[in-house]
Amino acid sequence: MTGQYIQMQAKDGSGTFRGYLALPGAGTGPGLVIAQEIFGINHTMREVADYYAEEGYVVLVPDLFWRQEPNVELGYSEADWQRAFALYGGFDEAKGMEDMQTAIDTLRGRAEVPDKKVGVLGFCLGGKLAYLSACRTDADVAVGYYGVGIDAALDEADNIKRPLTLHIAELDKFCLPEARDRIVSALKGRPGVSLHVYPGMDHAFARLGGEHFHKPSALMAHERSIATLKGAIGPHYDLPALWDKHCEYEFATRNVDDTMSTMVAEPYVNHIPTMTGGVGYKALHAFYTNHFVNSNPPDTSLVPISRTVGATQVVDEMLFCFTHTTEIPWMLPGVAPTGKRVEIPLLAVIKFRGDKLYHEHIYWDQASVLVQVGLLDAKLLPVAGIETARKLLDETLPSNTLMKR
Repeated sequence: MTGQYIQMQAKDGSGTFRGYLALPGAGTGPGLVIAQEIFGINHTMREVADYYAEEGYVVLVPDLFWRQEPNVELGYSEADWQRAFALYGGFDEAKGMEDMQTAIDTLRGRAEVPDKKVGVLGFCLGGKLAYLSACRTDADVAVGYYGVGIDAALDEADNIKRPLTLHIAELDKFCLPEARDRIVSALKGRPGVSLHVYPGMDHAFARLGGEHFHKPSALMAHERSIATLKGAIGPHYDLPALWDKHCEYEFATRNVDDTMSTMVAEPYVNHIPTMTGGVGYKALHAFYTNHFVNSNPPDTSLVPISRTVGATQVVDEMLFCFTHTTEIPWMLPGVAPTGKRVEIPLLAVIKFRGDKLYHEHIYWDQASVLVQVGLLDAKLLPVAGIETARKLLDETLPSNTLMKR
């Protein structure tokens, strides 16, 4: 954990309560209050706070159970679940929302949040509090994950004046289909409100390591959450420029340390067709040093075709071109140089956290590469060689040639 605990004064004068504060690497950024699950500011909530700090936010997780029992940190054992439900049953929602406003005001008052913009993001109990924050507080934006009990507060929906995104688990056992349908029916189509239902998902599908964790859904939800937050409060980074600088270090100056400096502390790269790359700083640095940065042929070039920029990622469509004059361990491991010319369509999906690259997913047609270096006979298999690159550039070239053959 990289954060610290701070104390806040309750608005009703009943005492002070703590919150976990995590700062971004830059030291400043938009504020983000994270509303806890029913397990307190436990290890999971602190990890989530650190994660969003890495995205560029000044994050504060207030202790929302302090009026019953200060400093609750529960795990996920059966006994912890029972204790958590007891705390949830005794939770004063109105007072909890006062404490949420206190947390929002606390962030606005800190020097690390110079533009005073603050959002709210919550899970479970916190998912409902995120919805209520959109209705009752002056938060600039709110995002809720599988909120419990939102259907009981739909009469407040007319108070929503700022962006709100809700992630809804289709099979949430704490939000039955009737409740889910009421939520969707009441909120769908309202200005600034985005609803996302995740098919087949149960409660807590985004809790890493949890029983119902589903990585694909969690990744989609995170992308949507960051898009909502950035659209309302930032932070705003020039992701294409960051990616271009990374490529410059990889292919032009060919400097491994400079390349790694553009990435998060523990990044990863996965070349999907050959499963080459590395996970974590040490492994990826070794891969870049021994198998990538200095292993590409001298005439290697990247020809841009299209670029799509999202809230957290850049997707580049390009031609990857080279003459096979050196072994290329990441693309053709163990294959001696053939001297053949290769031009291959390549797709790069580049994910960022804040202003650093988090991962690269790189895709290409390995069969076409093997045809072009003479290791596959295109006449015997439904594959194509350099024709795939040529048709990418000229869509008028014949289609369905493999089918006709």
